Amino acid sequence: MSAAKLVRTKIFPHTMLILFSVFFLFPFVWLVFTSLKSPNEIFELPPRIIPASFQWSNYKAAFETVPFGRYMLNTLVICVVCIIGQLIASPLVAYSISRIPWVGSKIIFAIVLATMILPSQVQLIPQYIIFAKLGWINTILPLTIGAFFGAPFYIFLLRQFLLGVPKELSEAAKMDGASEFRIYAQIILPTLKPALATVALFTFVGAYTDFMGPLIYLNDAAKWTLTLGLQGFQQDHGAQWEKLMAASTIMAIPMILLYFFGQKYYMQSGSAFTGFK
Repeated sequence: MSAAKLVRTKIFPHTMLILFSVFFLFPFVWLVFTSLKSPNEIFELPPRIIPASFQWSNYKAAFETVPFGRYMLNTLVICVVCIIGQLIASPLVAYSISRIPWVGSKIIFAIVLATMILPSQVQLIPQYIIFAKLGWINTILPLTIGAFFGAPFYIFLLRQFLLGVPKELSEAAKMDGASEFRIYAQIILPTLKPALATVALFTFVGAYTDFMGPLIYLNDAAKWTLTLGLQGFQQDHGAQWEKLMAASTIMAIPMILLYFFGQKYYMQSGSAFTGFK
């Protein structure tokens, strides 16, 4: 390989990736180191990135000031329920639309896609009125029940993935006497594993970082999620930046760990748009 080709195909792309990685990682690195600074170090000029001594007590103080443990538990419960709902509903809808011939399936799919255009803010007042009449305000039901009806983007993602799965697999199973549900459970779902992992990852991130929903529906502070807890902490203890940064770091850790564990399946789900592999 010539030197020019080596620079063009290896050195230059990797250098650019490293520079972009540093650019995007710097805010998180600053967040972590700020959470370990003393109050005086935070406002030092010129600012220093690495603190003179790591103040691990900031994390303990953050948990003692605000019940972040309870907020974390509330958030994880909502995330788990939403993931279960999406993994049940979205694959069923996608399978029905893509693999089972029935009158109006294309029209229904078009309507499902059209709902993606509708801004979520437009739905807030009608949904609140409905949930209020059902007596669901100040419960997690408004934040989780929608997951059991599927989501347009996830249905689209799974449908695209299913279009790449050879139909001969289902036809061979039918010839052997397998029912539609058995084909779905034993053939289709295992094939969908990378796409389902992506759905679970996106659902977790969406529910974990949701602020508007908990703000509208959760009135009791004991039922708050992490996003509401951080907002309340900032309002009550806004000047204590070291504690706020410590709480923010703790909130970011689950999403980072989830990405590292799920990135393999996330990358594999790209086959939903490039064909079955």
